[in-house]
Amino acid sequence: MRPTLRRSMASAVQSSALKPSMNLLPPIPLYRRLLRAHRKHLPPEMRLLGDEYVKAEFRAHRDVENPVHLVGFLTEWQLYAQKIEGDAWVGEKLDQSKIEKMSDEQLAQLYELMKTIQKRGEDEEGS
Repeated sequence: MRPTLRRSMASAVQSSALKPSMNLLPPIPLYRRLLRAHRKHLPPEMRLLGDEYVKAEFRAHRDVENPVHLVGFLTEWQLYAQKIEGDAWVGEKLDQSKIEKMSDEQLAQLYELMKTIQKRGEDEEGS
């Protein structure tokens, strides 16, 4: 992310959708927190898949200039990190309202992620 974007993000970060007492982490510390959470809380096969996905998403959003999109992106990843660290993600389903807000591209990406997870599960059963 560009240095000028970091400055403009500072004011937008304070109005995030997280709990009022919680501040939004900047991109690099959040990225590190996510990889650390995967290392500590996920089994090895899930960690590999999760790390690949986090790296690809942060790389794809590196040049985002819209502060609203940036805050939404960072907010969702911070909520994800909290769930991983608290094991609240196990057995949880996606919120229907979030699915309805997704673009066709995001839905296709989610579908591909689901297929990858299913394929890895089948490969492990066959071994």
